Amino acid sequence: MERCTKAIIYKENLKFNIEQIKKYVKTDVKICIAVKADSYGHNAVLTSKLAEELGIDFVAVATVEEGAELRQNGIKTDILLLSLCTPEEMPSLFEYNITPLVFSKEYIKLISDIADAFYSPATCIKTDKCDSRFPVHLAVDTGMGRIGCYPDEAGIQAKMIDSSKHLKLGGMTTHFAVSDSLKEDNKKYTAQQYDEFTKAVNNVCDMGLEPGIRSCSASAALLNDERMHFDMVRPGIITYGYYPDEITEKYLSSIGKKIEIKPVLSFETKVVAIRRIAKGKSVSYGRTWQAQNDTDIAVLPVGYADGLLRRFSPGLQVTINGKNYPVIGRICMDQCMVDIGKDNKDVKLWDRVVIFGPKECGALNTADDLAKIGDTISYEVLTSLSKRVKREIK
Repeated sequence: MERCTKAIIYKENLKFNIEQIKKYVKTDVKICIAVKADSYGHNAVLTSKLAEELGIDFVAVATVEEGAELRQNGIKTDILLLSLCTPEEMPSLFEYNITPLVFSKEYIKLISDIADAFYSPATCIKTDKCDSRFPVHLAVDTGMGRIGCYPDEAGIQAKMIDSSKHLKLGGMTTHFAVSDSLKEDNKKYTAQQYDEFTKAVNNVCDMGLEPGIRSCSASAALLNDERMHFDMVRPGIITYGYYPDEITEKYLSSIGKKIEIKPVLSFETKVVAIRRIAKGKSVSYGRTWQAQNDTDIAVLPVGYADGLLRRFSPGLQVTINGKNYPVIGRICMDQCMVDIGKDNKDVKLWDRVVIFGPKECGALNTADDLAKIGDTISYEVLTSLSKRVKREIK
């Protein structure tokens, strides 16, 4: 049995995007593709396997559990953990070979102690890894205010890592707060963050230590400023066919940095009922919509429990047989209603409905269109698709 509400992942589009990213950066720049949150809803195992086939250096996850799932599915590519984890989760870093971020003396000591236990003769004699040193990446807070040591602390933290018996500094990283904005004050802020990160790297080098793989560019900085590529870039949203906020295709073309990418996922369902609504009658909760004239509505078995957010109506349109129709009334948990007009011969029971997706699936809308309606970003639209929306690979 297969539910008609589903997400279809266009594998060739995903492959195309990864290849475009590879062409966009210099050959000596490593690539770390963000596959966290199940690849923004696009199937992390599929993305990671494809990345591995295409020679991508790293994939990035947000939780230890996400990384473990990739290893359990045969992924051998290096995995970078972009968030912090608890002491209870730390042994799994070593078990599944997941590279963590570190940011403080206390956190480094915790991981160092667990590394010592993992590589002790009693536990590692069978693997002959007692002298191994496990790579960690030092996170630097240059202005995001989330995680990371401050730039002037980087050298001390790096020295502590270097002094650990079973840890080594594999890299340094930071994250930009407004690199997807073209406002002058935000561009200055990103430049300041870049300078602060450079200071942190120099601070480590001044201690006589190698900083390892330096990275600070997610999709926006990757596209907008080659200077910020350093040793590795971390593309996320562009992998899945969407541009980061103001760093649009039009803007990139205007500065001679065009990159072609294609949406990878379509969100689809079917018409399960067609009903006549008389003039003056209301539809859905709150009676927010009333028929101005006699009309017909199509009922769709998709709602906010699937990821079709309640705030998308009014404003959302869906595509049926090559034409857009408005969703009316409030989106329900499991259903929504579409005004198809009276006696519409073009819409029939069981017809396919495309909510958003790439052009080749017949979609007239993208995740960006939904994001504008819902005053959000394509990232949220994509990652909101729930587990009960089956992913189908095409």
